[in-house]
Amino acid sequence: QVQLVESGGGLVQAGGSLRLSCSVTAPTYTMGWLRQAPGKEREFVAGIIWSSASRYYANSVKGRFAISRDVTQNTVSLEMNNLKPEDTAVYYCAASTVGYARSPQNYAYWGQGTQVTVSS
Repeated sequence: QVQLVESGGGLVQAGGSLRLSCSVTAPTYTMGWLRQAPGKEREFVAGIIWSSASRYYANSVKGRFAISRDVTQNTVSLEMNNLKPEDTAVYYCAASTVGYARSPQNYAYWGQGTQVTVSS
């Protein structure tokens, strides 16, 4: 029903930029990006309300990352700037029916994940 496919992950130098994209078959009320580093719990990164394009972010990425959506292509993007080694994680595109969802448990649909590695 709702299928998500991420792309754009890779290796980047600290201070660099990377753009992730997510193709979704049927956008839900809220679309988000969440990440999981080795040995850490999955955490919210950025979210967007599909209808209004209202955006919200985790404090750790605010001012560095930007989430956006393209209604003509059914895609959600995450522009990551000034990347830090602590941003290294598997990044997941996810879909939620909850407005301004932050908890991973409120995201019902998930992509396969894409690895982002930031080197010093």
